[in-house]
Amino acid sequence: MIDVYNPLDKINLGKSVADALLAQPVHALGDIPPFEGAGIYVIYYRGPFPAYQPIAEANTQEARWPIYIGKAIPSGGRKGASLTASARGKALYNRLAEHRDSIRDVEKGSGTLTVADFQARYLTVDDIWIPLGESLLIARFRPIWNRELDGFGNHDPGSGRYNGLRPLWDHLHPGRQWATRCAMRTEAIADIEQKLADYLIAHPLKEE
Repeated sequence: MIDVYNPLDKINLGKSVADALLAQPVHALGDIPPFEGAGIYVIYYRGPFPAYQPIAEANTQEARWPIYIGKAIPSGGRKGASLTASARGKALYNRLAEHRDSIRDVEKGSGTLTVADFQARYLTVDDIWIPLGESLLIARFRPIWNRELDGFGNHDPGSGRYNGLRPLWDHLHPGRQWATRCAMRTEAIADIEQKLADYLIAHPLKEE
């Protein structure tokens, strides 16, 4: 039986959203002005941190290999409150600003990361396509901060919820104050960096 291409299949529609995002201009993460809407985004790294050198080298001339991919759903979106919710609020901008601030905290703290070394692409999207677009992009690029170094996208758990372990991302990149209230990890930094190096060798950038 021959498969017939259906442009309205949800996977094909999701791919069109992912491709539209990758066609967007690249912005310095620290210089994105406020804007309205919700959607999806990719973050690129091109700095000197040794563990990410394959990623940085791939992004030297143009942004090609994301280090992190995420989404921002508008308030009420998770409850299906409105089909037009993505037109209200600054959910996507606010999420990017949170990431900028996380990296800025590291820059001021351990100095292992610098905001100037990060770029982003983003796309405002109708709510229904946000999760699918994000999932397809993560499956395509397998970003190291999504798959192998957990915690970059975490929020402050709040008072009384610091009993869990510090996120692995914060263990490697100290600086976020809320993370210091979580339980200390015992993994050796050298072991984490080797794990990341092995992951990048096993999952290189796929050219499409």
